[in-house]
Amino acid sequence: MIRYSLKCADGHAFESWFQSAEAFDKLSVAGMVGCAVCGSTEVTKTMMAPRVRPSRDSADGRPKEAPRPGQGALKAPASDIEKAVAALRKQVEQKADYVGLEFAAEARAIHNGDSPERAIYGEARPEEARKLVEEGVPVAPLPFLPNRKTN
Repeated sequence: MIRYSLKCADGHAFESWFQSAEAFDKLSVAGMVGCAVCGSTEVTKTMMAPRVRPSRDSADGRPKEAPRPGQGALKAPASDIEKAVAALRKQVEQKADYVGLEFAAEARAIHNGDSPERAIYGEARPEEARKLVEEGVPVAPLPFLPNRKTN
């Protein structure tokens, strides 16, 4: 899909999406592209800014910036809350088993006595977590995302 900024002979500016550049040309020649304001079929493309995809360097779509002098990656918690979350994470990772995306099934199995009782943590979709709470399975969200194990 491609979006064009268009203008009719009467000067009305508007935008429209087309399957491709060739599709626009074909529809325009056939008189099927009309002004959104007055209906005129004398429509031309106007200048527009290109849409450039962000780099894949960052999760939020913004390019990754090089650290400035005196700035580095965050190495230690800066506030008391961050320290508390870091301590909680350390304790959870040391004393509980990470069950990943199987968290809901494993929590349910432990609650029903089908698996040995132990501390676990993992990931669950909101609807899975809601069902666990409705079933009386004791669960609580953690204030951090687990470190996923990768190859």
